[in-house]
Amino acid sequence: MSNKENTSEEIDLGQLFKIIGDGFKKLFQLIGNIFKGLFNLLIVFLQFIRAHFIKFAIAGVVGIAAGWYWDSVSEDLYRSNMVVEPNFNSVQQLYNNINFYNDLAKEEEYQSLAEALNVSPGLAKTIKEFKIESFSDQTQKIKQFSEFISELDTISQQKVDYEDYLQNFNDINSPFHKIIVEATDPTVAKNSQRAIIRSIETNDYFKLQKRINDLNLSVQDSILMNQISEIDSLQRFIKQIKLLEANKAESSTSINLGEGNENENIEIQLLNQGSKLKSEIVDLNRQKAKTQNTINIISEFPQKGVKVNDLFRKKVALLPILLIGLVFIILCLLSLNNFLKNYSGN
Repeated sequence: MSNKENTSEEIDLGQLFKIIGDGFKKLFQLIGNIFKGLFNLLIVFLQFIRAHFIKFAIAGVVGIAAGWYWDSVSEDLYRSNMVVEPNFNSVQQLYNNINFYNDLAKEEEYQSLAEALNVSPGLAKTIKEFKIESFSDQTQKIKQFSEFISELDTISQQKVDYEDYLQNFNDINSPFHKIIVEATDPTVAKNSQRAIIRSIETNDYFKLQKRINDLNLSVQDSILMNQISEIDSLQRFIKQIKLLEANKAESSTSINLGEGNENENIEIQLLNQGSKLKSEIVDLNRQKAKTQNTINIISEFPQKGVKVNDLFRKKVALLPILLIGLVFIILCLLSLNNFLKNYSGN
């Protein structure tokens, strides 16, 4: 009985291995057929290119010639960049304004664009595109993450990591932003710079925010200066007491502020507090400088924009690609048509 069972098990295992082997064989055959199909497709494609190479070459040459002529008769395009640092949460309004200017340029509403930028309609007509994008590197993002974490409580800090922060990072969260103007006149960006900035500065909400911020900084500055003055007075008072104690050390009426060690501790505490207050004043002055304007201009528009020489924006590069692609599609359609005719004939 046991021999029959062993024989049956061996037969079952043999069949199982055979099934597995057949499965692998079919899998390898499928993979081989796929590679053969891809290879055949590549050969057909190369044969197609070889058969129509002259047509593609002619299309490329015509495209280069036409593109070169088009570029030569077209006006040069100039690009100007300005880097700004918006304050008082004005970055969203800045993005809205730049997108508005771009829409006016695209829709050729040059009169409205001229009024918005305080330039002549003729100069506004030369503007082709307005863009704005965040201007931040990895170091700035890490610094922002540190500032963001420092404002959270201990429990929240444990739940947030740098990768999560980057995934939810929005361009608007960046402290610096780059405004890009492309126009056929190299000076239009510089001429419109003041209007772009004033469109934010004259906003009533941001004017109010700036006034409140200036008032708060002024009050804080006054408080710090008073505290420093009080510390200076205390330090002078302690020095006077120490002089009196030194001069009247043996007098029964001498004033004694306390033990020598206590006096030294008080002086050290006053020095530390004074140093801390001075450090706060330095930070406050930095804050004053940073928020002096609603929008800080880090890098102004240049007097003249830089000529745009992007290869794939030139017609001499685009037209050959387009013409060759068009010829390729037409030839493919003709080949497909011939194939369908022959197929239906069979």
